[in-house]
Amino acid sequence: MVEGMFDVSDKPETLRRAVAQAIVKVKPATITLIKEGKSPKGNIFDAARLSGTMAAKRTWDLLPYCHPIPLDSIRVDVSLKEQSVEIIVEVKNVAKTGVEMEALTGACIAALTVYDMLKPVDETLLIESARLLNKSGGLKTFFEKFDRGFKAAVLVTSDSRDESQDQSGRVVINRLGKNGFDIVDYKVVPDEADLIESELKKFCDELKVDIVITSGGTGVGPRDVTPEATKRVIQKDLAGVAEALRSYGQKRTPLSMLSRGVAGIRGTTVIVNLPGSAKAVSESLDCLFPGIFHIYKMLWGHGH
Repeated sequence: MVEGMFDVSDKPETLRRAVAQAIVKVKPATITLIKEGKSPKGNIFDAARLSGTMAAKRTWDLLPYCHPIPLDSIRVDVSLKEQSVEIIVEVKNVAKTGVEMEALTGACIAALTVYDMLKPVDETLLIESARLLNKSGGLKTFFEKFDRGFKAAVLVTSDSRDESQDQSGRVVINRLGKNGFDIVDYKVVPDEADLIESELKKFCDELKVDIVITSGGTGVGPRDVTPEATKRVIQKDLAGVAEALRSYGQKRTPLSMLSRGVAGIRGTTVIVNLPGSAKAVSESLDCLFPGIFHIYKMLWGHGH
């Protein structure tokens, strides 16, 4: 199998930042020459900034497995030390994949530019290092640490299938398990509002689970009543969660806007409605985690 670019199509966009450094070792006399404005090929500062910026923008042209991504900010700083020229490149964007290679490419090309401009007067030139200083962003940034486990319940609403035929609920169970949730209850019930309401209240008030994920009954059909039943149960609305799920899905299918799913809180239990198809459920969970974890710190009184 031939490897290629990683598939990032399921990842949400987040703010990314990376800072890279490159150091060009030079003779002390060369530093003096630069300060006096006598560099043989002109101003190394302007040239390094320009080449570093251009290189960062064209990284995907140079490195075959880098994604072509928009860059929102590129900053190239060039400074003189006692026996070196230091280049710092900072890159930012809001995208599905990071910008460390863009920052490194910018730093490396800027260093090569400095090398090229100074080689007529310094035979000791050495690109001593090129390294990533730091990076931030991506989903890993939003994972929270807790000193206790989590409990979850899964409710599938369907008139046409039972547990043996259910796929979407199994997707939810699998994903919740991978995110550290212990599944304490799982049921498939008909599309009956009173029954759905009763099960939700049991999960929240008796089992006191941390999250309830429902699947199914969020469309506009005559038997799609999960949102109505959920609204009768929740005490605080989480409109932002439902909006985020629809927005995330709409970028993948034009049908996501037809989902009427809601999200909210009852006591300290989070309830989230997801669509009925296994694919839609999987995509929704990609959007839901890990950001939803932050809600528990607020529910438990730890603030923001």
